[in-house]
Order: sequence, then structure tokens, then C-alpha cells
Amino acid sequence: MKPLRLPRWLAIILDVIMLPLAHAVAPWALSRLGPRFGWHDDFPGPWNLLAIIPVAAGFAVILWCVYVHFAAAPRGWLIETTPHYPTPSYLLTRGPYSYSRNPIYIGAGLVWLGWIGFYGSRVILIAFTLLSVIAGPIILPREERGLEARFGDDWRAYARTVPRFLGHSRRIG
Repeated sequence: MKPLRLPRWLAIILDVIMLPLAHAVAPWALSRLGPRFGWHDDFPGPWNLLAIIPVAAGFAVILWCVYVHFAAAPRGWLIETTPHYPTPSYLLTRGPYSYSRNPIYIGAGLVWLGWIGFYGSRVILIAFTLLSVIAGPIILPREERGLEARFGDDWRAYARTVPRFLGHSRRIG
């Protein structure tokens, strides 16, 4: 299959539209489906407000990842479909990717955990749990098989030295 080239302007539009929809509007809408614990008169309580900290930290991680992706693809993204998953034409190993092979998932997890606390919503907790059950054992291994198919030994060396999520990096040198 012929690789697909995505221009930078399309990625900017997707990031400006999709990130807020997926990580801000969706949790807000889900929070409206059930009670909001800790809220009084439609306002969050003091403990709910503390949950904005992981939301902000998660968005910061996601934006850092977006920045690193933009820096790695000055002429846009060349996406190649492997038998496992579509992959970009470059392997990121710096920035947040030097601490985790999946920093965007960590950032998204922080955002959603923060919204669970902010809204005090069991519905968001259920949605987050379902998304985690799908992402962890199904999506991440497919992505990693695609990266291994595309980058081979470079991917395997990176995967040996950088943890999937967080932990002690085993980088040598």
C-alpha cells in the first residue's frame, strides 16, 4: 500500500479540534449523565478543584508530545500502513519519548483521572476504565508491532531501554 502523506496544517486542525473534544468536551458530557460528587449548587467543591492539577499536567504532556511530533516532521507526516498499525516515517526517542514509549497515553490518562476527580463522576470513571481495558491490551501492542515492523532493530533497541509507561530507563550511555 502506498504511504499516505498528511500535511502539517491538517494535523494542526486535528489537534485543535480533536484534543479538546476527546479530552475536555467528552468528559464534561459524560459527567452530565450521572451525579457529580462533591459539587454543590452546580459548582465544584474544594477537593474537586484540586483535580485540575492532573488535568493541566496531562495536557502539558500531550502538548509536549505534539510539539516533538511537529519538530520531527517539518514537511508533514508520511504514514505507512504495516500489517499491524499505521506508523509515521520516524521513530521518536527524545523528549517525553525518552521517558516512556507511550507518553500521550500517560498524558491522556492524567487528564481523564483529573476529570474523574473534578467532576466527581462515576460515569467518567467507567468510561476511563473501558478505554483503558481497550487501549492497554489491544491498541498498544498493535501499535508496537507496527513500529517493530517498520523500524526493526531500532525499535527493539528503543523498547529494551525505555519503559512502556513509566519506570526506570535502562539507557546505556
